Amino acid sequence: LALTIVRDGEGAQKLVTVTVKGAASAEDAEKAVRAVAESLLVKTSWAGRRVNWGRIMDALGYSGARVEEDRVEIRYDGHPVVTDGRAADTPLGLLEEVVQHDSFAVTVDLHLGDQEATLYTCDLTEEYVRINR
Repeated sequence: LALTIVRDGEGAQKLVTVTVKGAASAEDAEKAVRAVAESLLVKTSWAGRRVNWGRIMDALGYSGARVEEDRVEIRYDGHPVVTDGRAADTPLGLLEEVVQHDSFAVTVDLHLGDQEATLYTCDLTEEYVRINR
């Protein structure tokens, strides 16, 4: 039911499973996953079919969770986007292919502990804005 609600969101085109793992505490995992999954900038990058990992790093930074930038790893459907806080060498074309799909997973590993949290979210499209004017 939860997935159906997310998929049926106004103007939603993509279902994204966001997981933050390796957090120092359950509270940090929850703060970080919420910041990423609820970030308007992150959601609009998905709508634009862009792998804008800087927006994810930004969300982690303001989340209030303990984050050490040089330890962060981000993966899209298992493909490395960020390793040790820096851009991975995965071909951009491969990563952009992932965000073309109507469903994909983003995994953030903070490498600070063993706690994790997952949220389901969607992209934020121009259609959403049009519907809600």
